Amino acid sequence: QVRLVESGGGLVQPGGSLKLSCVGYGRIFSGYDMGWFRQGPGKEREFVAAIDNSRTFYGDAAKGRFIISRDNSKSTVYLEMNLLKPEDTALYLCACRTSYQGSRYSPGEYGDWGQGTQVTVSS
Repeated sequence: QVRLVESGGGLVQPGGSLKLSCVGYGRIFSGYDMGWFRQGPGKEREFVAAIDNSRTFYGDAAKGRFIISRDNSKSTVYLEMNLLKPEDTALYLCACRTSYQGSRYSPGEYGDWGQGTQVTVSS
């Protein structure tokens, strides 16, 4: 099991940027797909982005605005978010994929989760 700790959230104005970080402790970090999900009030958990060791994948809301990256030497995955909108307001959660039976876009594929970092986009 790996413990995941997110940071970097906060309050930002529409059109602004934030960069989230997620550090993994425990299991060897490299070799596992990592993902970012988000959950707004009263909403289901939504796929934002994922990264394996060479490819990146994005949900529709993130395409063209967000960039996921990783630094295995630091056991860290990042989510750079640009052109933020009020509808991006949510708790952003980092996750480690532990099942490779289904779709990487599904929360059920990820067995390890952080506590999340809140992102609020408001003027």
